[in-house]
Parts: sequence; structure tokens; C-alpha cells
Amino acid sequence: MSPPSLAALAALTLTLLSRATAQSGYGSQNSSTSSAALPIVDLGYELHQASLYNSTGGFYNFSNIRYAAPPTGENRFRAPVLPATNRTAVQTGLPARICPQAEPAWLLIAEAYIPLYLAGQTVFNASSFNLSSASSGGLPVQDPRTTEDCLFLDVVVPEAIFNNAGKGYGAPVLVWIYGGGYTAGSKSDSGNPAGLLARSESNGAEGVIYVSMNYRLGAFGFLSGPSLQANGDANAGLLDQRLALEWVQAHIASFGGDPNRVTVLGESAGGGSIMHQITAYGGNKGPVPFQQAVPQSPGFQPLVSNQQQENTLNEFLALANVSTIEQARQLPFETLLVANVIQVGTSAYGSFTYGPTVDGNFVPALPGELLLHGQYDKSLRVMVGHNADEGLLFTSPFNQNNSAFAASLLTQLPTLAAWPQTLAYITNVLYPPIFDGSQAMGYTNQIGRAAALVSELIFTCNTFYLDNAYGNKTFSYFFTVPPALHGEDIPYTYFNGPSPAVLSAPIAIALQEYITHFAETGSPNEAGVPYFVMYGQNATVQDLNITGITEIRDPTANARCDFWQKALYV
Repeated sequence: MSPPSLAALAALTLTLLSRATAQSGYGSQNSSTSSAALPIVDLGYELHQASLYNSTGGFYNFSNIRYAAPPTGENRFRAPVLPATNRTAVQTGLPARICPQAEPAWLLIAEAYIPLYLAGQTVFNASSFNLSSASSGGLPVQDPRTTEDCLFLDVVVPEAIFNNAGKGYGAPVLVWIYGGGYTAGSKSDSGNPAGLLARSESNGAEGVIYVSMNYRLGAFGFLSGPSLQANGDANAGLLDQRLALEWVQAHIASFGGDPNRVTVLGESAGGGSIMHQITAYGGNKGPVPFQQAVPQSPGFQPLVSNQQQENTLNEFLALANVSTIEQARQLPFETLLVANVIQVGTSAYGSFTYGPTVDGNFVPALPGELLLHGQYDKSLRVMVGHNADEGLLFTSPFNQNNSAFAASLLTQLPTLAAWPQTLAYITNVLYPPIFDGSQAMGYTNQIGRAAALVSELIFTCNTFYLDNAYGNKTFSYFFTVPPALHGEDIPYTYFNGPSPAVLSAPIAIALQEYITHFAETGSPNEAGVPYFVMYGQNATVQDLNITGITEIRDPTANARCDFWQKALYV
């Protein structure tokens, strides 16, 4: 079955982006406290005032705190640098800002076909979708918050914790790193933390401070390759996250937090980012700037080939009508924005074009390899989770035969083209064309087969690597509330009352209790929720399902994940 043409994908890209709307911040601006009475924190380099007080939740939001200098002009495609001192005026968090966004057009096809697939349809072709309805005229209106000068973070702190700042006590801190394929998302788009904050104070618990940061995305954050590294820095988005985490270490005490009680939490690309932070520099630069981690569905496409990185860089430069990275630094922001939108928008099905790359520095090898060889910070405490069907969202409906299956695998791992025996082993032994439900994730058709491969390669095996690396002394959950697609546990993490995205409020409450109590004590266990057993030698995971919570054996504890961790395709 033929996939849609590149032109159709480009048209879909513009349609997808035109649907983007501005997201609201945390809570209402209606506050019982006048702006003049809101507290001001002295950060040394600037004075920052809370932007609102949420009287219902009893917390302050210090929004849009600058943590890095503008990554513009000569600072483009480089590691972030500390902001300049500016104490001439009190900063109030205005205007709101997000980093430049882009999304692949195939997401529109996924949105159309997945409900049909879940209802039983398994055969699709290009005529199954009305691709001609997408307009190809011009760049859509961008979210008004979009700016290249986007390296800001939010601190949301319960009033009682804030009032204890400087009194010899520090509260635990929960730092959120958002997902979005490393090309989209922002610090406030995943959800309102009010529910998490309330849960952290339930049953007399001490509560947590919530921090979330923007980081650069797409070409702005993940251009890479030897040519760029000759005069720039690969993985700038990961370096942004690192600087924000170092900011937390330096400044969170001013809000009542304890820099020695920091837990990072992230979903999808956010969880994948956490894996890269844990294994940063191969563990050779001392402890990471946090003490605990909760990666949820940690995901990233293995991008190891220098040639692949160079090809992506050269394509971006061509779209911007320049030939060098130095010339790209001189271009207007809008030119780069358009190039990024087009390049990401026409990504191959299941790909976002950009993401973390092996750069020989911050990312000396794939995180799975580094974990396997002991090259990571071993001092951390880890709780990890994944969903039952992570891969379907990224699986093409046009994957209808063995040839298409092999082609989709080469899209994920282009280096396999040089390893035909390894390619054959993957397609014939690890994920064979046997559709009786006896294989990985019980697939019964070609789409399910491809989804199983993507699930394990990109997402679920990463949790297995972490469990093993930390001596099986981790806490691991398996989210199976139907249909348990990728990202469907995010509304449960941010649960704050009835929502059509949450089919089981008890599961949402339990997940929040596990996360917040882990942040507060290093253990998810708390009175009122089912006991969360440690992963252990039996590879036990907490199954969060529609009927309740049970203990099962981790489905990722298998020979396929052992194979993927060795990265034999490099």
C-alpha cells in the first residue's frame, strides 16, 4: 500500500500547525491577593515577583523566570549561558513564552486511523484518508507566545512552604521535563500542577515545590553533527535542561526548597531527556543536579550516525537557503522558524527528525549502552513507568506487509542497512511474521507487529535498562487502562478532578500519591494506596489497570530488550 506523497505531507503539516492555540498558565489570574502584595524573590541577578496567588490551592506561581541568556544570534546552536544581571526593575513573568514549535504531518494520519484500528480495521491505504483537504498555502499563524528567547522556567510553591524559606527547612522539589517528540511542547502545556500539589499535602504530608522549564526544540535545540560541533554544540536542548537543573540547585532555597531533595519527572521526550541526564558525560563529571528520577515512557529515536546528523543539518541549511551554520546565525528568526516547520513537518512516518544524538560529549553513547557499562550516576533513586501500547501512535497504517515492516525499521535505524544479517535477525527472529498472538505484545497483524517493535526499541526497553542498572531496587509501574496508548497516563499524573481523559479516578489518585510520596520520602508507599513492591529479582511491576492495581512480571524483561541494549546496529 502506498503512503501519501511528500507534497501531501507538507500540506498536512500546515494544517496541523494551524490548529495550535495558546495554552493557559497555571490557575486563574483572578487572585485574592493584589499584584502589589505578591512576594518578590531576590535571585541575585534579578528580582522576580510572583505572577499570581491561587487562593483555592494555596500556592504562588512565579512564572517565566529567566534561567539563561537569550539563545539568539551568536548564541544560536550553542550551549546556553547564564543570564546577565538585571536588577533595574522587578520581573513579573510577562509576557508568556514558549520555544519555537513544529510537528510532523503524519500525526494527522495517526489521529484519523488509530480509532479505526482499535475498532478492528487493519487494512489501510492512502485513499483511506482525505489528504487533499489540507491547505498548503503559507505558514499558519503561530502561537503568540512563540519566541526564540524562550529559556524560562516556572516555580509553583505552596504558601506554607514559601513562608518557611530561610528558616532552616527545605521542602522536596519536583521538576517536570515535558515531552513532545523533542520538537513541540512547553513548560505549562502538559497540565496544571494544582492536583499534584494538593496530593503532595494530603494525609498531612509536607508538600512539594513544582518547577518546569522550557528547553529548545527541533532544529533550534537538536541540530548536530561534526560540522555543527566545529563551531557550536550538539544537543543544546539537553544542555538547556541541565542549566535549568543547575538553576534549581542554586536558587530553589529562596522559595523554601531543598536542593538536596530534587526529583525530576518527565514523560516521553521528557523521560528520554531524563535518561540522557542520568548518563550525561558517561558519568564522568560527578553527581547529576538531582537526587531522584521518575521517567515515564522514556523515549527517543537512536540517532548515532554522523552521516545521518550531517544530512539533517544540510537539509535544514538548504531550507534556510544558506550553506553554513555561521550564516544561519545571521538569519532572521522567522526564516529559521519556517525551515524548522517544513523539515519537521515532512518527517518520515514515526520520526520527528530531531532528538538527542550521540555527540561524543554530553551523549558519549546511547543511554542504554552507558547504563549497561556502568557509565552513569549510580547514586540516584528511580521510579519508572511505561504504558501497554506505546508504539501504535508512531506506527504507519501503511505497514501492511513484510517489505513495509523492514522499510519502517530502516526508517528508525538507518544504520541497519549496513548490517543485513542483523536486520534479518530482527525481522525473522525477534519480531517474526507470525500472527497467532504468541509474539511480542501478542500482535496479530502487521500494524501490531510494527507497533511492538517501536514500543520496545523507542520506549519500553528503556525502563528495563534503568531497572537493571539500579540493581532492581527501583519502583516500576505498567499503565494498562485501555487503550493505554503513549501519553495517556499524563492526564492521570496531572489529575485535578473529573476529566474525560481519566477513566479511573482511583488510578489517577494512586499514581499521584506514588509520585509525590516518592518525591517526599524516596519511597512511593503511603497509607491508603496499594503497596508498591520494589522491582526486585522477579522483575515485578505495579499494574495500573481499569479494575485496580495488581502486581505482575515486567513484560520488558525479555531477550528482545537484552538485544536492543547492546546496540548491535551501530
